[in-house]
Amino acid sequence: MTAQRPQPDLLYSEEEEALRAAVRDLLTDHCDAADVIARVESDTPYDPELWKALADGMGLAGLLVPESSGGQGATHREVAVVLEELGRAVAPVPYLTSAVVATEALLAFPHSRLRSSGGTPMADDLLGELASGRRIGALAVALNVAPGAAYQLVRHENGALYGELTGIADAAVADVLLVPADDGGLYAVEADAVTVSPQVSLDLTRPVATVVLEGAAGRLLGDAEPAVRRGLRAGAGLLVSEQLGLADWCLTETVRYLKERKQFNRPVGGFQALKHRLAQLWLEVVNTRAAARGAADALATESTDADVAVALAQAYAAPVAVHAAEEAVQLHAGIGMTWEHPVHLYLKRAKADSIAYGTAGRHREALAELVDLPAP
Repeated sequence: MTAQRPQPDLLYSEEEEALRAAVRDLLTDHCDAADVIARVESDTPYDPELWKALADGMGLAGLLVPESSGGQGATHREVAVVLEELGRAVAPVPYLTSAVVATEALLAFPHSRLRSSGGTPMADDLLGELASGRRIGALAVALNVAPGAAYQLVRHENGALYGELTGIADAAVADVLLVPADDGGLYAVEADAVTVSPQVSLDLTRPVATVVLEGAAGRLLGDAEPAVRRGLRAGAGLLVSEQLGLADWCLTETVRYLKERKQFNRPVGGFQALKHRLAQLWLEVVNTRAAARGAADALATESTDADVAVALAQAYAAPVAVHAAEEAVQLHAGIGMTWEHPVHLYLKRAKADSIAYGTAGRHREALAELVDLPAP
C-alpha cells in the first residue's frame, strides 16, 4: 500500500497567534500610516528604527536561521505570520528580501561549505549577520523572476565581477548582495563595491534599483542555481502571506468605512449591491488564507508537494490582493483617491506584488507542468 501523505495544517497555533499579537502591537506603535506616507515622500522610504525593533528587539530576522548559526530555528509558518502583519501595515522594511529570500539562498549551501576559511566570512557568517539584523542582504535577481526562470548573470573575469543587474528589490539598503555570475557561482559582494541607482518604482515602500558592478570583488559562496531557486521559491511562497495581510486590511477597513459612511440617512454598507461585493471579497480572502497557510506549511515541512503548493498559492493570491485593493479604493469613494489616505499604498503594493517572483499566469503554467495537466 502507498503511504498517505500527511495533510497540511492550515490552523494557527497558540504560539503563532501570540507572535501575531506581538508583531501587530509593534507595528501599531512604530508603523503609523501617516508616517509611512511621509517616508515614501522622502528620499529614505525605509524605516531603520522599525527594522531594528523587528530584527534586534524581537529577533524576527533570524526566524529561518538555525540556532547553531545565530538564528531562532523557527519555520516558514512563523515567518508567514510576520509577513501577514507586515502586509497589513505595508511596512517599509526589507524583511521579505533579507530575512526570507537572501537567507534561504544562503541556507541552500551544505553545512560543510558554510564555515569560514582562513578568516574569510562565508555563508554561515553571513547567516548570523542577517539573522541579527546587523546587516541586510539582497539576492541580486530581478524582483519579477519566478522560481526556476532564467535570470541575469554578471561576468566573472580575473577574479572580479562585471555587469549590470536591473530590478533588484531593496538593493538601496542592502549591506551585502548575493550575485550570480556566468561561471555558475554565487558571490557575496559588499554594497560599497557596486553602484546602486534607483529605478522608478510603483511600490514606493519596496523600491527597486539597478546595480552596476565594475570590477567588484566577490566572495564565492557556492553554486548559484540551487541557491537562487531555493530563495525565489521561498520568496514566492511566503509573499502570499504578505498579500493575504494586505487583502485582509483592505477588506476590514472597507467594511468599517461603509458602516460609518451614510447616504440617504442610512449606512452605505447596508445597500444590497455593496453587501454582495463585500461577501465575494470575503470569500476570496478566506480562500487566500487557506492557500497561504498551505504554502507556508509545505515549505516548513519540506513537503514533496511544496512546488505545487507555492505555484497554486501564487496563482490564486495575486489577483485577490489586487481586487481587494481596487475595491477598497473605489468603495472609499473620494477619500480613497486622496494621497492622505493610505489605501493607495496598498493598491501599489498589491500591483507590484502581482508580478513579484512570477505573475499569476506564470505560476499557473508551472502548476500545469507540475501536475501534468496539458494546456488546451
